[in-house]
Amino acid sequence: MLQLTPGDSTAILPVALPAEARLAVVAAPAPHQADRHPALVYLAALAAGSRRTMRQALDVIAGLLTGGRATHLTLPWHHLEYAHTAAVRAALAEHYAPASANKMLAALRGVLTEAWRLGYMPAEARARAADLKPVRGDNTIPAGRELTAGELRALLEACAADPSPAGVRDGAIFALCYGAGLRRAEAVRADVAHVDPQTGDVRVRGKGQKWRVTYARGGAADVLRAWLRVRGDAPGRRLLPVSQTGAIIATRRLPGGAEAPASLSERAVYLRLKARALEAGVKPFSPHDCRRTYAGDLLDAGADLNTVKELLGHANVQTTSKYDRRGERVKRDAADLLHFPHVRFSA
Repeated sequence: MLQLTPGDSTAILPVALPAEARLAVVAAPAPHQADRHPALVYLAALAAGSRRTMRQALDVIAGLLTGGRATHLTLPWHHLEYAHTAAVRAALAEHYAPASANKMLAALRGVLTEAWRLGYMPAEARARAADLKPVRGDNTIPAGRELTAGELRALLEACAADPSPAGVRDGAIFALCYGAGLRRAEAVRADVAHVDPQTGDVRVRGKGQKWRVTYARGGAADVLRAWLRVRGDAPGRRLLPVSQTGAIIATRRLPGGAEAPASLSERAVYLRLKARALEAGVKPFSPHDCRRTYAGDLLDAGADLNTVKELLGHANVQTTSKYDRRGERVKRDAADLLHFPHVRFSA
């Protein structure tokens, strides 16, 4: 059983609870205890691309419950009762969009389930604590933005103007994230063998370790072939770091002196696209905005919603429909039908 740190109790937020409902902060587990910690067991079972997001969600929840004192490692998850989790739901519903709040609640339920599986809490206690209604309200404005055709051209021209290998490498990032609709995590995990340089077929390992096939055609395929000529066709990750001197980094040295294959990180992808936006004079955007634009452009061009769903690797078509901007165009055209008098004002 996890050991509590004596005398280290903090009040539950954001609702008032009796003193007996207060939680104590626990000591972080030693390395050999990781397989007995419910939060670590839960995170270990997730796909690599989801662990960071859900770890951050658990840290938010732990902070809410302890006024910022605890993290996912030091909150006694097995002591949570319905009063605690209901308070968490109330705070998340107040401060986060419904999709984000529900994702955090999913992480909370997952940790509670692992606490039960590990024998830290009875099934009935786990069921009560996890019995939380989803946060409703889908009428929020979608996050992020879409890139225009002119912005995409400016970004690619900025990459092409860079004579170093980083220029064509960054062009390949756009080819994967916009040209093939990959998530940032999927792009950095793509191996050389996952992309057919002749056909442009891209095999993608997505969420839940599920594989799908998408396609980089036309100019996107040209950029990927150009990067392959610079990178070389040696096995390994398709996107590799490039040093400040222009050298492609194929291996990295591990503690102890051993070498391992190198890979561009998700953080590096974000920073590279941010740098290209500055060079191109394009307003800030996220890597996911490339994927959002990919979906919207396909639907605008007449692609079937279910086909786009398969290309994106979504589990249900409702997720894909959030990228469908055709309804917004209809509403915009309707607004143009309204005649508002043109009157000159002196101000």
